[in-house]
Amino acid sequence: MQRGVMYGMAAGAIWGFIFLAPRLLPDFSPLTLSIGRYLMYGAVSLAVALPFARKLVAKLTRADFIALVKLALVGNLLYYMLLASAVQLVGVAPSSLIVGILPVTVTLAGRRDHGAVDLRRLAGPLLLILAGIACINVDVFSDVLAASASGEPATGVLTRVAGLACALGALASWTWYAVVNARYLQANRHFDGNEWSVLWGIVTGLLGVVLGLIVWMLPAGAVQASVPAARWHLFWIVCVALATGGSWLGNMLWNAAAKRLPLTLAGQMIVFETLFALLYAFVYDGRWPRTPEVLAIALLLVGVCWSVRQHTVGAAPAVASEAPAH
Repeated sequence: MQRGVMYGMAAGAIWGFIFLAPRLLPDFSPLTLSIGRYLMYGAVSLAVALPFARKLVAKLTRADFIALVKLALVGNLLYYMLLASAVQLVGVAPSSLIVGILPVTVTLAGRRDHGAVDLRRLAGPLLLILAGIACINVDVFSDVLAASASGEPATGVLTRVAGLACALGALASWTWYAVVNARYLQANRHFDGNEWSVLWGIVTGLLGVVLGLIVWMLPAGAVQASVPAARWHLFWIVCVALATGGSWLGNMLWNAAAKRLPLTLAGQMIVFETLFALLYAFVYDGRWPRTPEVLAIALLLVGVCWSVRQHTVGAAPAVASEAPAH
């Protein structure tokens, strides 16, 4: 369980970077960002898979392939398009902290899974996490109300509301992915975390190729406005970084965590993605966090540490009785 927690924290530290990418590339559409990221993810995964390709193909079943397609569509392409849209419309902090509700949604979704802790014992930690999320969202909605009161054009307010809706959509898609992926890995132990991440990346890359061909056939400018050549160079550098770190390595670490932790605990490891996303955003913006942000971070950390303690005391025997993970 301790190794699972460490893997989950490391995955969160890497995934926090994906919130900055849309800020670095505001002139690229979310669809273009998703296609670029996952084309590179497919290429990186294919290169990693070459030394043991025969072994992977021999173990891959039809059910595995169907599961990979579903997970890639919802957990990769749809999730990142919605997340990139949210970041570009409403900013990093609101987007990361709405997606930060994942510890609650995943915990609730996995409340009946093997090794889960009784929700009554998790009421305190979950309330602290919700309070932390509320702190930052009060700040966001205060900005929206202030904009309305000051006579800001309706389009500006609607843009922020649309950004919050996209963040909620990203929350829903990743909740589904986290639950389905964890359950599938725990029920099908013939792949380790690295093998599953590599296969997922190859399938995602294939889907990215299909989506890219569809976009390429659309009229010029229908999806992506014209940008200078120098910006495309930065675009591909960021996509390679997202593919190797945010996708391949981050997913490998997350899969390793998912095989070792019950969903009620694994879901709360996602809070570290939120915390690192905030840290990176503060560094990028060159500012210190405001009081509501400091309070939110403190509440999230205390809530997750408390939850880990509850699982260590109450769920360790159940987890130890499972087959050893790779």
